[in-house]
Amino acid sequence: MGKIIDGRAAAAEVCIEIKARVQAVCDKGVQPCLAVVLVGDNPASKAYVGMKEKKAAELGIKTVGHKLPAETTEEDLIALVKQMNDDPSIHGILVQLPLPKHISEDNVLLNISAAKDVDGLHPENAGMLLTGREGFIPCTPKGCVKLVESTGTEISGKNCVVIGRSNIVGKPAALLMLAKNATVTMCHSRTKNLAEYTRNADILISAVGVPNLVTADMIKPGAVVIDVAQCRVDGAWRGDVDFESALEVASHITPVPGGVGPMTIAMLMENTVEAAEKTLA
Repeated sequence: MGKIIDGRAAAAEVCIEIKARVQAVCDKGVQPCLAVVLVGDNPASKAYVGMKEKKAAELGIKTVGHKLPAETTEEDLIALVKQMNDDPSIHGILVQLPLPKHISEDNVLLNISAAKDVDGLHPENAGMLLTGREGFIPCTPKGCVKLVESTGTEISGKNCVVIGRSNIVGKPAALLMLAKNATVTMCHSRTKNLAEYTRNADILISAVGVPNLVTADMIKPGAVVIDVAQCRVDGAWRGDVDFESALEVASHITPVPGGVGPMTIAMLMENTVEAAEKTLA
């Protein structure tokens, strides 16, 4: 029987240090500030924004909320982003995704200052990650690494399989594990004979969004399993991994919900305080 990775507890431990860093910045006369933009009334997005604002308040991070109607034009949204870029009191900018279909997410993200891109999605920050330089790391994959480390697992030398190739999770997760000296294999929804790869993984990170994509027979005994996906199935949240059966095989596994989500929010807070710290350097 494996151990459940309590994402809430792991995030709470990380937030102790983050709160101390926030206080240190405040003591120097600067309060870290995160601007959050929500376009439309997507219930899930509203819930996520609410959780992020609540956590920021707990840690002493100021938030500035912009809740815009769904019919907001791309031009108006980009104009707001540029306005926030120029505001020295704002250290981090988060535009909640997904955006309405008439707005190009790529165009909006490209217009966020890389220095305030606390989601780590600007091409400049992506390039920094690719080349091993300092920049903002996307929050979810950054959180995945923290969760693996919270188990006491030594990443260096391990075989890691990442399922998913998105710019938000899959690609940066693979790069982060590579930077930790893991041997990384990337798979995705069109990978043939997926189980042949996953059965060799000491660390398995899945971020596809297909319920029960990974079953117990696809997991190497003793592997650490990080399930990033959140899928709604019969009114309940499920991940890519068949949790109940996988728990019998894995050494450690994240639940859905309560696994990756809390740590993702913690990493957003960490990136925000880091952005504020850089203004004092």
